[in-house]
Amino acid sequence: MTTRLYLIRHGATQLTAENRFSGHVGVELSEEGRMQAAHLAARLADDDVTAVYASPLSRTMDTARIIGQPHGLTPVERDGLREISHGRWEGYTRQEVEALFPGEYPAWEEDPFTFAPAGGESGVQVLARALPVIREIVMRHEGQNVVVVSHKATLRLLISSLLGFDGRGYRDRLDQAPACLNILDFRDPVRARLMLFNDISHYTDQPLRPLAHLSKWWDPGAGA
Repeated sequence: MTTRLYLIRHGATQLTAENRFSGHVGVELSEEGRMQAAHLAARLADDDVTAVYASPLSRTMDTARIIGQPHGLTPVERDGLREISHGRWEGYTRQEVEALFPGEYPAWEEDPFTFAPAGGESGVQVLARALPVIREIVMRHEGQNVVVVSHKATLRLLISSLLGFDGRGYRDRLDQAPACLNILDFRDPVRARLMLFNDISHYTDQPLRPLAHLSKWWDPGAGA
């Protein structure tokens, strides 16, 4: 029996538009972000969704409420799904971080999986709290369709781990657009198959160009 998870990034925020580190910052959805979530809700309205889980941050909970509304579902908070904490980098652009904390940024750029900025989290720490949540959801909802609303870095780390990719490259090789849809099917709690990745066809007919969304390795002019 297959369990299907709809892994969804929250809609756009003002900090998304400014390309700032916004891991634990309590930023709200922008009007654009609400529109994106509404289009995704309409896309999934006819699917047999039985539960909605979300990170407790406001931008994810609001996205989850919009998506759950056609199904009459109230989102369930799971703290393990929250975004990676960037510590003292929160709210800054990449260029500002490079200027303010020049010793930290190159180490993080080289290996964001095991290195963390002061007061922040590494990718390993994020997976240590997020993977058990995914396992719990798959076991609790065997054979069902479940929405999980989380964040850019957390989703990239989860997908890397579940599919067996090297987590050190999650920022360089994977993107997650605002209100994107990923679909993973599980035959058991540890084996998943990727069925859809970073899809935003519910609000645009063209994939986003990654110039301002991936790492400095991908584009030297890009943000975090």
